Amino acid sequence: MKVLLVSLYHPELVRGGAQQVCYELFCALKTRDGIEPTLLAAVDPSFKALYKAGAQITGFDGREGEFIYLSRGYDYLWHKNTSVELARSFAEFLELIQPDVIHFHHFLLFGIDILTLTRRILPKARIILTFHEFLSICDANGHMLRKYDKSLCTQASPIRCHQCFPDLQPEHFFVRDMWVKRHLSVVDEFTVPSRFMVDRYVSWGLDPARITYVTNGQPDYSRGRIDRTVREKRNRFGFFGQLVDNKGAWVLLRAVQQLRAEGFKDFVVEINGDNMQYATTERRAELEAFFAKESELPVGDRIVFFNGSYSVDQLPQRMARIDWCIVPSVWWEIFGLVISEAWMFKRPVIASNVGGPGERVSHEKDGLLFDVADAGSLAQAIRRACTEKDLWQRLVDGITPPATAEVMADGFMSVYKRRIAEPAS
Repeated sequence: MKVLLVSLYHPELVRGGAQQVCYELFCALKTRDGIEPTLLAAVDPSFKALYKAGAQITGFDGREGEFIYLSRGYDYLWHKNTSVELARSFAEFLELIQPDVIHFHHFLLFGIDILTLTRRILPKARIILTFHEFLSICDANGHMLRKYDKSLCTQASPIRCHQCFPDLQPEHFFVRDMWVKRHLSVVDEFTVPSRFMVDRYVSWGLDPARITYVTNGQPDYSRGRIDRTVREKRNRFGFFGQLVDNKGAWVLLRAVQQLRAEGFKDFVVEINGDNMQYATTERRAELEAFFAKESELPVGDRIVFFNGSYSVDQLPQRMARIDWCIVPSVWWEIFGLVISEAWMFKRPVIASNVGGPGERVSHEKDGLLFDVADAGSLAQAIRRACTEKDLWQRLVDGITPPATAEVMADGFMSVYKRRIAEPAS
């Protein structure tokens, strides 16, 4: 079985959950007998050093089966490809590879119209699309977060979307909905990593019979290197992820400010992450101002320490320095890979009570939930984590090991085999 995996970025070039999951699946499939996987990862024009002028699709770092799609001229309004040369190169790539299954993990940087092109070039192949957010439904980066007040959105409509984008008329969103669904109609099966997503996409109009839940999985990065040091206090917290608005690092820093104002300072927060340049101007200024002010304090008076970016190889050391992992996402976080990573190292999670974290973390069993985007609620959870006797150990005992990359590969292989046995869309 030949499987082509289409990824948004390569995780070694740009960190992100969707591309990390796709790459882990690629690596897992390479170990399976009778499976020949190929990876095609998009990059944007900023990665000019990776290719020669005029290139469309090229190999990546001399690695077998790994290729880079050099996106350019992408239309972010309609999420479509505007380059005839790129479309032709992609078609030639499909004809050369001749995959039995084309598994898209995103259409961003490729264009949603690439789905229809794929069907035309390989009418007998099976097309799978994994949703890692709600970009098909929501033009606000797929986050379903109202742009004018940052509240969570539960449904899309021409009027509601116009409220977020007042420069675009309601008719635009009516046509956008038709455009997206037309191209999605060629997909044989959709998969989602969180069960709550099924209801969202069904209410939007997709056939529930074509949507399957397949969990995300990862290798065990702990490799048995779990810090089991017994400490009297469990007052060390860690944030891992991108420093962009929706990941909610700003909520955590506001919770720290509140606790400090209340005179509660017996705890430490370590911030591990990067990509602050992709945050909005307002949020970036807030984060930079906090970090600058914190760095001016004597070391003994600091609560927050900024460690910068990290790789998965550094997780054992960084997880060993904390007791709790905080996931303060303010959007419908789809899965939360950092939750799995924390559980690998037997670290309970304190997370927002919506989306994937709200679905995955069992309050009072393997972690704590707090009200989304509510710094006061998070502050209460932090204080409780620091002061409640035996809470940490009780939650650690309730942690179930997260799904592995092999479990995820088994789930997708089941989808591939079932669809190959049935007629294509």
